[in-house]
Amino acid sequence: MSHSRGRPLTLPLLLAVLGVVYGDIGTSPLYALRAALLHFASDGLERWEVLGVLSLIVWSLFIVVTGKYVLLVLRADNRGEGGILALMALAHRVTATPRGRNLVVMVGIAGACLFFGDGIITPAISVLSAVEGLKLISPVFDQAVTPLSLAILVALFLVQYRGTGAVGRIFGPVTVLWFAAIGLLGLVEILREPGVLAALSPHHAIRFCITYRLAAFIALGSVVLAITGAEALYADMGHFGKRPIQLAWMTFVLPCLLLNYLGQGALVLSDIAALDNPFYLLAPGWMRLPLVVLATFATIIASQAMISGAYSIARQCVQMGLLPRLVVHHTSETEEGQIYLPQVNFALLIGVVILVLTFRNSDSLAAAYGIAVTGTFLATSCLAGLVFRRSFGWPLALVLAVFVPLFLLDLAFFISNVLKIPDGGWVPLVLGVAMFVLMVTWRRGRELLMSRFRQDSLPLKSFLARLPQSRTIRVPGIAVFMTGQADYVPNALLHNLKHNKVLHERIIFVTVLNEDVPQVSERSEATQLAPGIYRVLLRYGFLESPNIPRDLEALKDLGEGFNPMQASYFLGRETLVQATVPKMAAWQQWLFRVMSRNSVPATEFFRIPSDRVVELGVRVAI
Repeated sequence: MSHSRGRPLTLPLLLAVLGVVYGDIGTSPLYALRAALLHFASDGLERWEVLGVLSLIVWSLFIVVTGKYVLLVLRADNRGEGGILALMALAHRVTATPRGRNLVVMVGIAGACLFFGDGIITPAISVLSAVEGLKLISPVFDQAVTPLSLAILVALFLVQYRGTGAVGRIFGPVTVLWFAAIGLLGLVEILREPGVLAALSPHHAIRFCITYRLAAFIALGSVVLAITGAEALYADMGHFGKRPIQLAWMTFVLPCLLLNYLGQGALVLSDIAALDNPFYLLAPGWMRLPLVVLATFATIIASQAMISGAYSIARQCVQMGLLPRLVVHHTSETEEGQIYLPQVNFALLIGVVILVLTFRNSDSLAAAYGIAVTGTFLATSCLAGLVFRRSFGWPLALVLAVFVPLFLLDLAFFISNVLKIPDGGWVPLVLGVAMFVLMVTWRRGRELLMSRFRQDSLPLKSFLARLPQSRTIRVPGIAVFMTGQADYVPNALLHNLKHNKVLHERIIFVTVLNEDVPQVSERSEATQLAPGIYRVLLRYGFLESPNIPRDLEALKDLGEGFNPMQASYFLGRETLVQATVPKMAAWQQWLFRVMSRNSVPATEFFRIPSDRVVELGVRVAI
């Protein structure tokens, strides 16, 4: 949230950053290096091969995470808020042509959809990889990994309704302990094999790519596992601000990650058999069980951060008109950002359970991981380049010099993951395409619906001009009419007038406007159109939840004695039918109708008292 930008740097704030922002990327050492080295291990591993893969991972952390996200993209904040949809809103604002704005929206939707795919895979692969450490302690645990992982994940999703406040207080210290432990384990092994530090030189990565060519390109699909949490740095900027995220990365997270990856490489260099699980084999035998427990807690934290992120993205999509209304429960009385969306939670849980039962181990699931992340990387590079050019005024030559190489690197990562589609990469792709179809269909359907309303409705000016001559009876009471078109008479009012032949003494037309900012500074605007008739515009940012009665009560321009809890709220309930010349394909119309029927009722979404609502049905042909 935007207010976080001015928060002072304190130890509790930095602990919170570590617990929420870096959980995902912090658990990547569990599987990333092993997955990348396995591509070349069939005929043994030579020293230069290990150094080459290590160098690729190290420089991916330097270029993508440090250079692109920490130093560049974190500057592109939408009033303090980050993430792919906040960036899309910024780019949309500075794009001049309708076609360009539509393209920006499509790129933003694609990035958001892939984020949901990532949100399902991250908990599954993280918890599986942590629990697999039990295999090194005793073969007895071989058959227990899958059921234990499922039990942990199901429990995690089932407690989401309680909110993250209580659990969040232990996130930071546990994550600090995790990073300190993996850094120290890596440092011990580096001291035994200091030659591994040669991997810090980029020439090993270049030599590796030149020698292996296509094989090295394929290996990038596993190298990217080391940077899968990079998007979280940007997405969580609104909660903590830019400086704490940058400081935590530069001074603590990056050094610990580098020490652990180099330590794993040093272990493999000295003992090729350690490739079975180089992360856990870094620890002495007595420490492995505590390390498994710590890793499990760390992966739960990483999963929790991704689940919370999915809730936030889903709510942003609803507020921006990309998804139908969803149930939003606020789990904290003080923190607006702590929310629980039961429909999203259930969908994520089903997806995670299916993934664990299908793939059963982290090696298999690693093939499915990456395409969603790299797709979001691509979307971020495209939108960030546009924002830096148009909003920040960077010269075109500088934008091309900075963002074209980053885009090409992201593209290389993405294509290398596309090659994994037959082995499981199809999972996030299918999820992303399904979400993309849902969002595009909902957006298109709402546009057609609004267009039809404008065609069939009476302009407000015409209605007000005829009102004095109509001799309509005015009855006591307050009527609030919800309308998506501020300049047109709501169909609910016309139907009420047609059937009941009366108008209320005081009439308020309320239009909710969703702005492309996280939070609005000016919430409401009230205008008196005629005696006893008012128009109210209520604005909400994409991180805010509407509350119509509360915000009407805060207005002072609606006449004396106004009490929104004593008003009658009139809403139109649309029944969608196919037009003579439909403007959507038959399957899309069916999908849009299904989404509309399952959308949360406006009374619940706008927090309108259900006993004060009158719904009037209307048939709409699209």
